[in-house]
Amino acid sequence: MKPSLQVRLSQHLALTPQLQQSIRLLQLSTLELHQEVEQMLEANPFLEVDEEGASQDRPMADATLAPPERSASAADDWDGGDSAAASTSTASEAETPGVDQLDFSSSDSNDWDAGSEREDYDSLSDVSGARSNAVEDEDGDWSERSSLTESLNDHLRGQLLGMRLAAEDMLLVESLIDSLNEDGYLADPLEDIAERLAIELSIGDTPGDEEAAALREELIDQLRCALGWLQNLEPCGVGARDLGECLVLQLRECDRTEAQRVAVLICQGHLELLARRDMKKLTAATGADEDDIRDAQSLILTLEPKPGRRFARAEANIVVPDVIVQKAGRGWRVVLNPDVMPKLRINDLYAQVLRQHRSQRNGDEGGATLAVRLQEARWFVKNILQRFDTIQRVSQAIVERQKGFFTHGEIAMKPLVLREIADELGLHESTISRVTTAKYMNTPFGTFELKYFFGSSLNTEAGGNASSTAVRALIKQFVAAEDQKKPLSDSQLSTMLEEQGIQVARRTVAKYREALKIAPANLRKAI
Repeated sequence: MKPSLQVRLSQHLALTPQLQQSIRLLQLSTLELHQEVEQMLEANPFLEVDEEGASQDRPMADATLAPPERSASAADDWDGGDSAAASTSTASEAETPGVDQLDFSSSDSNDWDAGSEREDYDSLSDVSGARSNAVEDEDGDWSERSSLTESLNDHLRGQLLGMRLAAEDMLLVESLIDSLNEDGYLADPLEDIAERLAIELSIGDTPGDEEAAALREELIDQLRCALGWLQNLEPCGVGARDLGECLVLQLRECDRTEAQRVAVLICQGHLELLARRDMKKLTAATGADEDDIRDAQSLILTLEPKPGRRFARAEANIVVPDVIVQKAGRGWRVVLNPDVMPKLRINDLYAQVLRQHRSQRNGDEGGATLAVRLQEARWFVKNILQRFDTIQRVSQAIVERQKGFFTHGEIAMKPLVLREIADELGLHESTISRVTTAKYMNTPFGTFELKYFFGSSLNTEAGGNASSTAVRALIKQFVAAEDQKKPLSDSQLSTMLEEQGIQVARRTVAKYREALKIAPANLRKAI
C-alpha cells in the first residue's frame, strides 16, 4: 500500500490546564482542599499564607461574602460538563465581572507594574480573615483543649500507677491495656497476647517446644490475673471480652436485688432471647416471673455497652460546614464559612524581583520559567475563589427550593434532583454533583451534606409529589408515637402513609425503616 498524506478538519474537546484545575478543586472536600493548598505553598514560591491578615488593615465589605454577578459566558466557563465552555474558557475570562475580571490569560503581561495585582489577591485573605480577635482566640483555646483530651489508655495507666503491683504484673496489665479497642473491649484473646509476650521474652534464646509451651501456659495464667486487675479499674466494664461480660461487670457494682440477679443471668447467656423479646424462654431459662424480667430489662438499659465511649476523640467526628444558612427577613441567605477559606496571597517581594529581572533580560529562559510559576499561582487563587463562589450559588439555589425545611424541618422537604439546580444556574449536572459531594451546610436543624437536600419523589393522591426524605420523617414520627406493646408493622405504616395521601409500598417502607436504623416490629415490642 502506497503511503500518502491527508489533511482533515475536525473538532474535539480540549480542556485547558486552568479549567482542569478548576474541576479538580471543585470536587475536593474541605480537608482535601487544605492539603492541596499546603502542597501548592511548598511547590510555588510566589504563593504564600497571609499571616498578618489584610482584614485588620481595612474592614471587609459585605459584598466579599456574596457571590459576584456572573454573566452567562462566565457560568459556561465554569461548567465542566459543557464542551463549548472548555473551548471558550480563555475568552470567557475576559468577560466575567467581579472575581473573574482578573486577567488570567497565558500572555506575559505584567499587572504588577500597574500596582493592581495586590488588590486583586487580597480578596481571599479578606474573606478568611473576617473573624474577630475574640473568635480567633476561642479557636486557639479549643485546639489546645483538644490536644489535652485524655485517652482511655492514659486514664487506665494513671490508675495503674496507684496500684502497688510488681513490675512484672504491671507489664502484663499494660499489655492488656494496649490490646483494648476504642470501646474499651479486649480486642485480642489472651492466648494471642501470651504468644506475643512469649516471643518477646524469648528473643535471643531458642527454647524447646516443651519450654515454649510451658512459658505460654504460665503467661496465660498470669494474664488472667492481670485481666482481673484491669477489670477493677474505672470505667466499670473495661477489659471485657464481649457485651455480656461487660454488662455483668457493671451489674456486680449495683445493689443486690432480684432484678440485679435476673439481669446477671440474662447477660451471662440469654441476651439473644432478650433481644427477641421471647418472654416464655426467658422465664424458663432464668426461673423468674415476667415482672422480674421487666425490671431486669430496665436495669440493663441503664448500663453502658461501650465503656470507652466517653474517652473517644469527639473532635475527630466534627464536620466543619462550608456554608452557613442565616435568617434574612422572611427568607434565608447563604454565607460562606470563613473558617474553611484559606488565607492566600501573591508574594510581593518575589513578584517585584521577577518584574525587574524580566525588564533587564528579555527572553531569558530562567525568567520565563518563573513567569510560568507566577501564572500558576494566579490561576490557583482564582480557581479557589471560583470554587467557593460556585458552592455558594448552588447552596443558595438549594435553600430557595427547600424553604420549608428551614422553617418546619425535614418533614417539609420537597423532591429535588440535580437537574433542577443545574438548569436554574446554567451549569452541567456533573458540576452540581461535584459541588454537593463532601460539602456541608449549617442549618437551624444541624449540619447536613448538600446531597441530603436532594431526594426522589413519591406520588400522592392529589397528583403531586412527596419527597422521600419527608416520608422517612413521617415514618420516624409514627414509630416514636406508637404503642410499645403493639408496635406498628411495615404494612400498618404503609396504610398510615396512604391515609396521609402518600402512596408507598410495604417494601419501600421496610427499606426506609432500615435506612433509619429502626428495628422491625417484633424487636420493638416491649416485654
